Amino acid sequence: MNKKYISTLSILSVMTACSLNAEGVEVYLTDKLDSTQNGYCLDIAGGKGASANPANGLQGHTCYSPLGEILVDQTFDTEKFKENVLYMPEFNVCAEASSVKAGASVGLSSCSGSDAQAFIFSGEGMIKPASNTNLCVTLGEDTRSGRSSTNQIKVLTLETCDASRAAYQNWATRTSS
Repeated sequence: MNKKYISTLSILSVMTACSLNAEGVEVYLTDKLDSTQNGYCLDIAGGKGASANPANGLQGHTCYSPLGEILVDQTFDTEKFKENVLYMPEFNVCAEASSVKAGASVGLSSCSGSDAQAFIFSGEGMIKPASNTNLCVTLGEDTRSGRSSTNQIKVLTLETCDASRAAYQNWATRTSS
């Protein structure tokens, strides 16, 4: 066998091993608030599943796990949490703060390793921009309906972390099983 072929096989083996360790999860708000189903999850705004457009950014949306699976527009890679990245593998994008000020939106963009894409999240608790840990990813209080009254949507912004807002700022992960 030639060296180039063996090298290619080695690289593919490492990539496969890394992808097998990654787990796709939904990131959900631990308090169900006014949800009529299984709570609120981080979700790509506008569209469903693979038809979602990452350019629309993130929102809080009814979790899809009651359907028996996590759809790709709510799937995050747990391995990337260790790197302070909220990564959506199906779309190859990372969460990105529009700024590190209260009221800033959380969008999605090609992963660049920028400070705007660095979020501290262990898989449970508050999600904070690494460059300003006084802010937390926060769901808004107002709820609107999506395609039907069972699809509930809330705005997602960065707000000052505060125990009085814990119901809107504490997150966890789960798989569909």
